[in-house]
Amino acid sequence: MKTVIIKYNAGNIRSVQFALERLGVTGIVTDDKEEILSADKVIFPGVGEASTAMRYLEERKLDQVIKNLQQPVLGICLGMQLMCRYSEENDTACMGIFDTDVKKFLSPVENLLKIPQIGWNNITGLHSVIFEHVPENAYMYFVHSYYAALGADTVAISNYVINYSSALQKDNFYAVQFHPEKSAEAGSKIIENFLNL
Repeated sequence: MKTVIIKYNAGNIRSVQFALERLGVTGIVTDDKEEILSADKVIFPGVGEASTAMRYLEERKLDQVIKNLQQPVLGICLGMQLMCRYSEENDTACMGIFDTDVKKFLSPVENLLKIPQIGWNNITGLHSVIFEHVPENAYMYFVHSYYAALGADTVAISNYVINYSSALQKDNFYAVQFHPEKSAEAGSKIIENFLNL
């Protein structure tokens, strides 16, 4: 099985590689279109800023490659947000795979909840094959200031200031706001379930 991790102007690729290695899988890190198209599974991770990342993808036509992939694709953190329609982060038009917008957390009470959300939070309302054998209310590791609003593609929900989509799915596209590669056994199970699709 050929598993590709898309290389673009965003961090956190090494931790995804390590998570795959723990499952006995070698992830190929590349921005080569042919390599991506020929993969059995594609992972689109990222930590960074939306407009810079989208510009990098568009300049290399990688946004079109990703949108047209037929094999299973897993977006992580910024990767998930870029798969949405629009992000409030620097007023960024994104790929529009998921029909939802990404908004900035607005803490209703000064200093009650810190933005960004950094740390463990639970996921509920799990309904996707990638959550098989992952318990309801499992805790995942999050680092983010922006969230995907609830919508038709929501397959898991978390609450921080507001209920939001902690996972999305549409056709062969799967995405999570949290970092499964940093979320212990439950996160590893999600990656394993994705690899087994």
